[in-house]
Amino acid sequence: MCVVLAESDDSKWDDKTGERYHFPKQYQKSLTPGMRFVYYKGRLKPGNKEYSSKRLSDAPHYFGIGRISEIRPDEAGHLYAVLTEFQPFEQAVLAKNDGVYYEEIPEQQKSNYWRFSVRPISGEVFADIAVASALTESRFIMDDIESEEILQEDATDEESLVSYEEGKKTSKFVTKYERNPKLKKLAKSIHGTTCFACGFNFGDFYGEYAKDFIHIHHVVPVSEFGMSKIVNPKTDLVPVCANCHGIIHRKKDRTLSIDELKDMIAASKKTP
Repeated sequence: MCVVLAESDDSKWDDKTGERYHFPKQYQKSLTPGMRFVYYKGRLKPGNKEYSSKRLSDAPHYFGIGRISEIRPDEAGHLYAVLTEFQPFEQAVLAKNDGVYYEEIPEQQKSNYWRFSVRPISGEVFADIAVASALTESRFIMDDIESEEILQEDATDEESLVSYEEGKKTSKFVTKYERNPKLKKLAKSIHGTTCFACGFNFGDFYGEYAKDFIHIHHVVPVSEFGMSKIVNPKTDLVPVCANCHGIIHRKKDRTLSIDELKDMIAASKKTP
């Protein structure tokens, strides 16, 4: 479960966006450490035009994502959430997508739903909003380069592995969405940091030093891109451990799917 945190333009709290968020005690059970959140602002009130320059939009919109680290009381006994991993959006994600709200409004709350400053949402809704924030940005550039150059370029990034065929010219698409560290974090926010293939988690195994480390794998190989490709982190990018990532790209002319790798792992554990 994830949550929406509504931020007011003229809040009585001296909170800093992305770091601290005060909330009424009635929402205490709705907020837990480790929970992912989406930031939201309602429609700009007519008398608050001075806040317009500080917002991504005057309309109701989402403007960032992050994670709740802790719940603490302040000196007066009021509760606030300590926020971490904050990723502000570059452009607003409006509350409605093609006329339909991202949030699923319960029938019994239709008349007052938007009054709640803390609103539980599913992981699916969280992912849809996060993806929408990335798809508003520039998506790709293209360059025709030799496959040998692809290997050299990707060797500079420890998380980048590609499958290719020697001697062939390949159309390579370098997406801002995939290559930008901020957007890799977005994929991690959506899918987590546990390997999709074998279930390995670096933080669980090595401790705090390795927390949140994982490779991000491109489901569709670069060599199979058509004339254009928009990378969607919800469907096109998945977390995999370094070992699984290496095996996926072990053959130059073949990229294993996650399901194929899972089958290999399962088969290797069977006894004769």
